[in-house]
Amino acid sequence: MNTAPANTSTLAVFSLVFGILCWIALPFVGAVVAVVCGHAGRKEIRRAPPGSVQGDGLCLAGLILGWAQIVFLILLVLAIVLFLGGLAWLASGWN
Repeated sequence: MNTAPANTSTLAVFSLVFGILCWIALPFVGAVVAVVCGHAGRKEIRRAPPGSVQGDGLCLAGLILGWAQIVFLILLVLAIVLFLGGLAWLASGWN
C-alpha cells in the first residue's frame, strides 16, 4: 500500500507557535497572528482532501491561546482605565 504521508499544515504550526509566544514575548502581535493563522489553517485543512493535511488540533490550540490573550489584554486595559479614572475622580475632590 503506497499512500503518501499526511502533511501538517504550516499555518497550524505558526498558529500554535505564535499562540505560545503571545503569552511569553509578543503580547498583542502574537495573539493576532495566532488567531489569523489559526482560522486560515483550519480553512486550509477543511478544503484539502480528507486525511491529506493534518493539524486541526494545533490550529485550535493556537486559536484558544490567541483569543484568550486578546480577552486578557482587553480586560487589563479596561481595569487600568477604570483604576486611573477612579484616581482622577478622587483627586478632583468630588467625594
